[in-house]
Amino acid sequence: MGLHRIIDVLVNVFRRNFMKKLLGLALVLGLACVSNANAYDSTGCGLGSMAWRGQSGLLPQILAVTTNGTFGSQTFGITFGTSGCDPNGRVSGGTQKMVLSFLENNMEQFAIDVASGEGETLTTLAGIMHMDEKVVAERAYQNFAYLFDNENVDVVDVTLKFCEIMKA
Repeated sequence: MGLHRIIDVLVNVFRRNFMKKLLGLALVLGLACVSNANAYDSTGCGLGSMAWRGQSGLLPQILAVTTNGTFGSQTFGITFGTSGCDPNGRVSGGTQKMVLSFLENNMEQFAIDVASGEGETLTTLAGIMHMDEKVVAERAYQNFAYLFDNENVDVVDVTLKFCEIMKA
């Protein structure tokens, strides 16, 4: 009977520790998802996106997507180039988000590579954006002062500027 009791105690300790670890992992993953949720407007173009422009947080994004879906304004906007939609745009799978994720981890080296007009970060970004490496390097080099307009640039601002330059 003593051995059975010891085994029960060990099993209960394992379960509690396992549940604590599982809860901790869920919290970390949840916070990681929430921290990236507001980096960009994920609602696309359309009437809802225009109506809720400038708002941040979960509720405005849900309302924008719901409005777009209810009125079919994205389809109309893409077809006719209205509501902030571009009929010549391509489905990118979140290119800006991929660029942001990359730059968040490589900002210092990116600045060095842009200043020199070549480097691995520019090669990688060319691949992410499906562009010619030389074109990406040249445009970034020519716009160094625009990308890095002060010492304390924000990675989101640099990402937006970089994507804007690459669209030109």
